[in-house]
Amino acid sequence: MTRRIVHLGVGNFHRAHQAWYTARANAAMGSDWRITGVSLRRPDIRDALRPQAFRYTLEIEDEAGTAYESVDVIETVIVATEAPEAVVAAIADAQTFVVTLTVTEKGYSLHPSDRKLNFDDAGIAADLAGGPPRTTIGMLAAGLAARRAAGNDGLTVLCCDNLPENGHVLAAAVTAFAGRTDAGLAAWIGDNVAFPCSMVDRIVPATTDELRDRVEHATGSRDAWPVATERFTQWVIEDRFAGPRPAWEAVGAELVDDVSPYEVRKLRMLNGAHSTLAYGGLLAGLTYVHEAVADADLARLARAVMAEAAATLPDGVRATADDYADLLMRRFANPGLAHALIQIAMDGSQKLPIRLVAPLSERLAAGLPSPAMERALACWIGFVIRTAREGGALNDPLGAVLVAAATGVPPAEAAGRLLAMEQIFAGFAADQAEAAARIIERAATL
Repeated sequence: MTRRIVHLGVGNFHRAHQAWYTARANAAMGSDWRITGVSLRRPDIRDALRPQAFRYTLEIEDEAGTAYESVDVIETVIVATEAPEAVVAAIADAQTFVVTLTVTEKGYSLHPSDRKLNFDDAGIAADLAGGPPRTTIGMLAAGLAARRAAGNDGLTVLCCDNLPENGHVLAAAVTAFAGRTDAGLAAWIGDNVAFPCSMVDRIVPATTDELRDRVEHATGSRDAWPVATERFTQWVIEDRFAGPRPAWEAVGAELVDDVSPYEVRKLRMLNGAHSTLAYGGLLAGLTYVHEAVADADLARLARAVMAEAAATLPDGVRATADDYADLLMRRFANPGLAHALIQIAMDGSQKLPIRLVAPLSERLAAGLPSPAMERALACWIGFVIRTAREGGALNDPLGAVLVAAATGVPPAEAAGRLLAMEQIFAGFAADQAEAAARIIERAATL
């Protein structure tokens, strides 16, 4: 019997990471796991890959050279906006044992400051009112309700996005949603569905025509949507499943009792430095990550952010921080990936509370000076102010609100308005008035 995974958010990262691990586990173990991909918004990826039977090429590049792998594990792709009922049916199907997700931080309809389900979100409100689900949480709840109604066993829902304690956060959101519609469903989910935490890491830039040309030259075949990535990859998963799963550990995944030390290190060091380089680099007129780390000032800033973050890490990984920082800087410097700064800069309102605001708040509360993190936040504020001044738009769920706050007022006033936004910074500006004043002063000069 073919066993299936339903994956919500079938973009480049999934195809370079979870799908790649699953295909390799199939090859190593002789298993036949297949993936039903779900594109949450657009048909592009389905339309590109369907003529290729959803097979695609992965380009893996580092200083040792370039390799090409053909990945054949995705069985089909459903476009949720066209067929939400098909997504619900796929989750409910008895042959589905795992649901994985890479929908980005904004895809969970959470309050950025506390990561609880935002019942005021228009999509969540519409899903609660009935009709075909349109949000990630609504689709999961509807799929689990259909699964329960069909008498099928529970399953594992595995979040692979950059959220602290992502499994716990997702479980709370789905259960809270279900509790508004059916208390019995909420109880069934608690008894039958596992939400393991996980930490994923692999740099995956957007696909370009240059990549398509390289793949065609190397393989002799034109791939409509190949994926480029680095050789480094990591997947740390809490060993808590509700049923069968691929043998991911046979091909390098780590199954552990507690993911949190790994995820905190990655979120605060890798992702915090990435955001710092993105906003600082864009302000400096740069395009790619490798260009930003080649700039001596920005490289020092990224290193300093990681050093400040290291002091906030759990004891189990704090001693690894220096070596981890060295590894990250080598990975960031890889010119073959052409990782665009603007790609990393999107959704800052969702990312900054986790990557920079939380560790900065912890350091300040402990009386530790944190000039690098303060400068990093000033870079984001400066990026927003410059975007507003130039009449641009932000790729961010709060983009219109942010631009409006930074429009038509002096830079210092705009910076103060942005830093006072409760949905992003909670009470930071009031609790840390001296640090807030320093951030505003620096941001106003960028």
